[in-house]
Amino acid sequence: MDDPNEHRIMFKSKLRRRGIYLLPNLFTTAALFAGFYAIVQAMNGRFEHSAVAIFIAMILDGLDGRVARLTHTQSEFGAEYDSLSDVISFGAAPALVIYEWALKDMGKLGWIAAFIYCTCTALRLARFNTKTETADKQFFQGLPCPAAAALIAGLVWIMLDFKIEGPDIKWIAWSITLFAGFTMVSNLPFYSGKEINLHKSVPFITVLLLALFFFVLIPSHPPVVLFCLFMLYALSGYVIWLWRWQKKKKIRSIQKT
Repeated sequence: MDDPNEHRIMFKSKLRRRGIYLLPNLFTTAALFAGFYAIVQAMNGRFEHSAVAIFIAMILDGLDGRVARLTHTQSEFGAEYDSLSDVISFGAAPALVIYEWALKDMGKLGWIAAFIYCTCTALRLARFNTKTETADKQFFQGLPCPAAAALIAGLVWIMLDFKIEGPDIKWIAWSITLFAGFTMVSNLPFYSGKEINLHKSVPFITVLLLALFFFVLIPSHPPVVLFCLFMLYALSGYVIWLWRWQKKKKIRSIQKT
């Protein structure tokens, strides 16, 4: 005769497993909502809210993967859902926000730049998904789309903070939009930080610098710090590529001699 307590334990175990698998997807859904919220706020002219929502989506997008790995709940469904969410949060949302804020008055040039950015995001995600197994874990190929979205959102946020309207810097906004889009689909290497082991001990100075950065520097002036941070990251790929090119050039010159 079956033990009812055993059935109860098995039922609770299934519920617990189902809840764990839902957890990373809930973070993905929250990131998707943040991207959708950014679009709605841009349509209502609340661009600062849109910019902040994109940064929140970026944080949530980083958490869903970590939660999945920590709880051992990675799945193909979660990976596909995450990519679809990223297309909205880091592709369509930043494109629409920058278009509504600065590019609308430029006519065809404005919406073409926004469309190119959105298309580059989709292409970047498609390439990433097809090269997951063979990609270099230390470096991303092309600018990650959350960083590109943060660059767009950071530009909007910092200009609003300095009381500068979008149409006043429309050509700068147009250039940065295309720069972010084309850098996403480039072959430039961008440091991923995936080999950082949070379980290993680190020097005290590292902990101190991180604490100063997250609890002092960023809260002191978030728009300026975040925009400068992601702009430097976007430029780092060009610096690494140039350094590698110079290194290869030196090696070839030595081999010839």
